[in-house]
Amino acid sequence: METILIQALQFMMAISLLVLLHEGGHFFFSKLFGVRVEKFYLFFDPFFHIFEFKPKNSDTAYGLGWLPLGGYCKIAGMVDESLDTEQLKKPAESWEFRSKPAWQRLFIMIGGVLVNFILALFIYAMCLFTWGETYVMPKDMTEGMVFSSEAKALGFKDHDILVGTERGDFKEFGPDLFRDLSVAREARVVRDGKPMTVGLPGDLDLLQMFKSKPVFVSPYTPANVDSVCPKSLAERMGFRKGDRIVAVNGMTVSSYNAFRDIMDRLRTSLDNAAHTHADSMKILTVSVTLEREANGHMCNVTTKGVMGDDFLFGFTTKSPEFKKTHVEYGFFESFPAGVRYGCNVLSGYVGDLKYVFTAEGAKSLGGFAAIGSMFPTQWNWHKFWLMTAFLSIILAFMNILPIPALDGGHVLFLLYEIVTRRKPSENFMLWAEYIGIGILLLLMLLANLNDVLRILHII
Repeated sequence: METILIQALQFMMAISLLVLLHEGGHFFFSKLFGVRVEKFYLFFDPFFHIFEFKPKNSDTAYGLGWLPLGGYCKIAGMVDESLDTEQLKKPAESWEFRSKPAWQRLFIMIGGVLVNFILALFIYAMCLFTWGETYVMPKDMTEGMVFSSEAKALGFKDHDILVGTERGDFKEFGPDLFRDLSVAREARVVRDGKPMTVGLPGDLDLLQMFKSKPVFVSPYTPANVDSVCPKSLAERMGFRKGDRIVAVNGMTVSSYNAFRDIMDRLRTSLDNAAHTHADSMKILTVSVTLEREANGHMCNVTTKGVMGDDFLFGFTTKSPEFKKTHVEYGFFESFPAGVRYGCNVLSGYVGDLKYVFTAEGAKSLGGFAAIGSMFPTQWNWHKFWLMTAFLSIILAFMNILPIPALDGGHVLFLLYEIVTRRKPSENFMLWAEYIGIGILLLLMLLANLNDVLRILHII
């Protein structure tokens, strides 16, 4: 419970900061061009608000809403999510949004996106300046990797050490490695100490590479018990520090990766094949064979236990220690490095979006729970700021999409006006806002429904 609260707090802090600065971008350009801002709110306030204040001689009311789904900057004379149609029935005033030239309205609309993107690059730069970069290059993972059956069909073998592709060497084990493999024609590996290449088709399904069970490739982790949690299933079954898992239910285990794969298959069986209590108990009862040193000799010990439906045993393993690469950045060096880092994050995210329009991709959408779970379970300022920068870039990109009710929808209509010199009618803009809000609500419902279904192990 404590870890969930820590993640929730980090999520709320990050989102609050990003929403305030996003709306601040709209606010800045509105004031710059003499447009009145009627309300500036963190979170939405349907029916009531938590608090509101309006400084003397100010046109703007500042407040805090109760619905933490974003925030808004209510700009006078603009059709927005407030759907205030009363102001549109009156003659346009000089201080209203609709009275300003199209180019000024364009800057007001992109102000939030611009702030979020610049903020992300700045955070990345400051993270690089403060902490530098520390990572393990795949070529330095001397124990190699473990591959799925699909990967082995392409020519990979367990304990191959991935080096790179024709696109270059892999920097670290992460999403970019998978992206490079998905479009590569050949992968360079070290096998049994000898460099060699593995031919690839150049069009692997990136989503399937991530979602397949087991995953396409993962760093090898030995199945050695490093510690046992008190009162856990592992303790009740007699696990000890230094034990090595060699079999589960009679199936040979050569790595912790293989142990996890067996647990995933058992979880799937429980979800899909258990129709009675007896079926469930049969699946949840496991037999584990451990290799243990006793009296100076290695021997096998077999023990049985009943798992909970979380499939957690309560022991930890220790990953092999590999050479780490650390890069330091000076203050001025950090800015171009931060720009490169941020642009690479954005490029990867945009490239992955094509998978959203597939059935599996739709299932991969995540709501508030999924986003919150991406924050560390223990407070870590470095990881917090990296995650905040990532969300800032995503917020900027999502808002610039040409969907009515988003900034990008308004930008689309403004560009149409600039090109054709014809302004869309206010009635058209109002209906576009209705449609856009409907689309966004459906997407939000789908994303958060996926969170619930994942918690219930339905997807």
